[in-house]
Amino acid sequence: MLTINVTVLLAVIVVLRLRRRTQARSRSDEKLTVVIVLALGVLIAPTAAGQGILDILGQLASGVTQASR
Repeated sequence: MLTINVTVLLAVIVVLRLRRRTQARSRSDEKLTVVIVLALGVLIAPTAAGQGILDILGQLASGVTQASR
């Protein structure tokens, strides 16, 4: 339960941070956003939703690879 709550909180923080205008962001602000997104990815990866996302991205990548041949 705790993992889901932290994941939802990080997802909300990411959405709020990405809604800001690009010109208003400093380098340190962008680095913090990257760290938060990486932490969110680590929390999502072992869940069923994370595995579903991985499967979808894998199918998309293989489709792009086959289309480029």
